[in-house]
Amino acid sequence: MANSLAKPLRSKALKFIYLQGVVALASALVVWLGWGVLAGKSALIGGFVALLPNLVFTLYAFRFAGARQVQQVYSSIKRGAGLKYLLTIVLFALVFKSSVVMLLPFFSAYVLVMIVSWFAPIFFH
Repeated sequence: MANSLAKPLRSKALKFIYLQGVVALASALVVWLGWGVLAGKSALIGGFVALLPNLVFTLYAFRFAGARQVQQVYSSIKRGAGLKYLLTIVLFALVFKSSVVMLLPFFSAYVLVMIVSWFAPIFFH
């Protein structure tokens, strides 16, 4: 049960996730045009391995807000962070176990999408 105080925060966080998705798609398109289909697919997978755990964290972390729900806020952030790390590990394992990827485009896109979070304060006040 999310409260109304968390809705504006969740909205801003989801805009940030949308920006990360755009960066993932754009980087995959650039890599695909420059190095071919396998490299583009690898970059796309790398971007989404970074994106999906951030989405899960956002959905959990911004469920509650306000001084009266401080314990729920803490619990949801803690649970979201744990799920984010667990999902990241699972996604890396799945990709390397079940898919053929080129490592340079995969990790380049992964790091690029992660770097977008450093610039979030510039884009979202």
